[in-house]
Amino acid sequence: MENKESHYGKVLKVAGPLVIAECMEGAAMQELVKVGWDRSVGEIIKLDKDTAAIQCYEETSGLTVGDPILRTGKPLSVELGPGILGNIFDGIQRPLKTIAQKTNSLYVPKGVDVPNLDRHKEWTFEKYSNKEGKQINVRKGDIINGGDIFGQVYENNLFSKHCIMVPPNYGALRVVEEPDYGVQCTITKGVVKVEDERGKVFDLNLYHTWPVRRPRPCHEKLQGDQPL
Repeated sequence: MENKESHYGKVLKVAGPLVIAECMEGAAMQELVKVGWDRSVGEIIKLDKDTAAIQCYEETSGLTVGDPILRTGKPLSVELGPGILGNIFDGIQRPLKTIAQKTNSLYVPKGVDVPNLDRHKEWTFEKYSNKEGKQINVRKGDIINGGDIFGQVYENNLFSKHCIMVPPNYGALRVVEEPDYGVQCTITKGVVKVEDERGKVFDLNLYHTWPVRRPRPCHEKLQGDQPL
């Protein structure tokens, strides 16, 4: 049985926003960690044997030698989907308005943990309309690939069409059920059931996560020739 203690390191030294941790065997560069009892957000920026240098993105006052550091096994990532446009976030995509409402504070409390995107707001999932206004209908049996658009939602008056795409790091997927076009759903509800090349069946929803250090693949970069 896996030892749960293996998921934790310990604070060895603190120098401003830089935290040196020990007992970090098996950790990875750019891994997301939660530092101290408040679980402040940090990212591993250097590894040396069983020690790791962590860039902490919150105040480190109060941290002491021996405080726990939780290893998440995941890279620092953002959530991409409906609700990101028109919202206000800090540098690690924490929604400032939501935090202010929940904590009744003018400042971001240490270790505050709220979803980056609203999990309760409902959106109308619709068929994708291309530049010519033609609706693209994804049907059962179709093959879709990473980066393909399979639907859209109305975001706001400024960004009226928010395209919903297959995460770019996915391979070829076969649609096994008709998409739920026209339904009101939250970003976590599955709207398209697909099967990958290994036969695994799963749902695609309205959002996906993406590591902040990994460049987004694109066909070309368009010039910003039109103001918002």
